[in-house]
Amino acid sequence: MGTTQSNGNTNSSLQSTDNKPNQIEPTDKSDATVSVSECPMHGKTSDKSLITATHGSDRTQPDKKLLAGQCPMHANNDPPTASQIGQSVSSNTGSHASGSEEIVLENMMPPPNQRPSPGQPFSLSTDREISSIPKASDKEEKWVYPSPQMFWNAMLRKGWKWEDDQIKNNDMDWIIRMHNTNNETVWREILKWETLHAKECGQPKLARFYGKAQDFSPRARIRSWLGYELPFDRHDWIINRCGREVRYVIDFYDKGEVDPQTGVVALLDVRPALDSWGAVWDRVKVAWWRWTS
Repeated sequence: MGTTQSNGNTNSSLQSTDNKPNQIEPTDKSDATVSVSECPMHGKTSDKSLITATHGSDRTQPDKKLLAGQCPMHANNDPPTASQIGQSVSSNTGSHASGSEEIVLENMMPPPNQRPSPGQPFSLSTDREISSIPKASDKEEKWVYPSPQMFWNAMLRKGWKWEDDQIKNNDMDWIIRMHNTNNETVWREILKWETLHAKECGQPKLARFYGKAQDFSPRARIRSWLGYELPFDRHDWIINRCGREVRYVIDFYDKGEVDPQTGVVALLDVRPALDSWGAVWDRVKVAWWRWTS
């Protein structure tokens, strides 16, 4: 499986000044597979420590498979049913209400929690970075990444116990860096595919996203039958292509050692889901270009 390395560098502001997607055609032979550096969002939980030391370095880095199940930006699996989150819908907040807790429809998670948790051993930043990823809304908005405090609270909500790990304050900064870098890389790869429809839509936007770690894609299963490993995580991103919703599938594969400089932690396979004839045609065209180039 071909790969393209992500350099791990993200602009500190993460603001996009160009509203049009990068005009880069996905014509290489890499099958839209890239290296990424996020806490990929929904892998299987494991007994490994959240933080593992990097060989030859004092810097600690998160164990990617455990961290994959802790990403607070996404839901664990498919969106919950109405019976799970309650029937009432708030038209002002765009969320379902269930008792005192709301579920945000865009990512099927509770609203951001910036308060320190009980017994938290150190203070964490509540600063949030603005991504370069536009939201599918009437306003000119960008998706906003979680703060270290939000990430910490999300991990606790998923059952993580910080007492079991030798985690430090700056470890959370490293985790956030990986998380944000990965999402930026995913978006760049999606934009490469979207250049096939640049005349139709010059500014695709991200509408919502789901985690489906245990729902292996047909492509991933076929690879496993051929002897390759299964991905440890999967995302589905729903893109608004100027009024038309298009689904992308992202599979995460274990890269091995985490790059201490770039934060590259996984190999990422990004492609349109085969749920429409248009997506099938896009995949066929790109496969032919790669084969003949």
